[in-house]
Amino acid sequence: MSDIEKVKCLIIGSGPAGYTAAIYAARADMSPVLYQGMQPGGQLTTTNEVENFPGYPDGVTGPEMMIQLEAQAKRFETDIRFGFITKVDFSGEIHKCWADDGKEIHAETVIISTGATAKYLGLESEQKYLAMGGGVSACAVCDGFFYRGQETVIVGAGDSACEEAHYLSKLCTKVTMLVRRDEFRASKIMAERVKNTKNITIMFNTETEEVLGDGQGVTGARVKNNKTGEETIVPCTGFFVAIGHKPNTDIFKDFINLDETGYIKYEEPGTSLTNVKGVFVAGDAADKRYRQAVTAAGTGCMAALDAERYLAAKE
Repeated sequence: MSDIEKVKCLIIGSGPAGYTAAIYAARADMSPVLYQGMQPGGQLTTTNEVENFPGYPDGVTGPEMMIQLEAQAKRFETDIRFGFITKVDFSGEIHKCWADDGKEIHAETVIISTGATAKYLGLESEQKYLAMGGGVSACAVCDGFFYRGQETVIVGAGDSACEEAHYLSKLCTKVTMLVRRDEFRASKIMAERVKNTKNITIMFNTETEEVLGDGQGVTGARVKNNKTGEETIVPCTGFFVAIGHKPNTDIFKDFINLDETGYIKYEEPGTSLTNVKGVFVAGDAADKRYRQAVTAAGTGCMAALDAERYLAAKE
């Protein structure tokens, strides 16, 4: 038993949700321990410019913002650890978690902020320009502003793809949607909206063969009609992928209620509560609608406040 660490509040995952939860939990004297996860700082570490987070009039890079949030959490003496949680047992009142180094942690409260991972096509050219921040993105709302007055491509056929295409259409001169099948997966109303938007061109039965660029940024996409085999070059400076996200929640599935795609279900709308007492969720592990840094930070605050109230009620 001497090897077991007991903590008041364990935060699993970093990013805006995790770090904000840590700031509030630390200020509430909950002595939080935060494991940064597989990708310290979360999805924002792959975002070149963030211009829509309040308080940064000149914008900020994603990595820089995460460094600042981490420093703020450390200022209030959050115990921030490199590593990740590999297994949990939420069957009892004490929430048991195991880290990748084998450490067993017993937490009175747990805040899950493991986020979600955007799905990409997996093309070498796509990953190249994604890594360099040169025109590939999985979030039109986050990055569309950088392509105003330009031509963009968006891959996807669901409601999210249609929403993002419509959003881009307000900023860009032309938006080309690449749909793999001969119809949308989106709801009829969303499909009709993009079909009726003048500067959105829809290419059905079309798949991306290669993202083209000049070594610094995207210049177009080479696409192929999967019925005829015909290849086409579509000029663009922004290549957006909207084929879904995978929430990073697999280790919780035996204890936490998830929806059909793996997002954590809120026990009560408007709170951070899960079906397990003392376990709370913040950020994109539960949010499949907004997926913004500012909303993730807001739910991080909620989770810490809910955890504090849970502990206070037990005293």
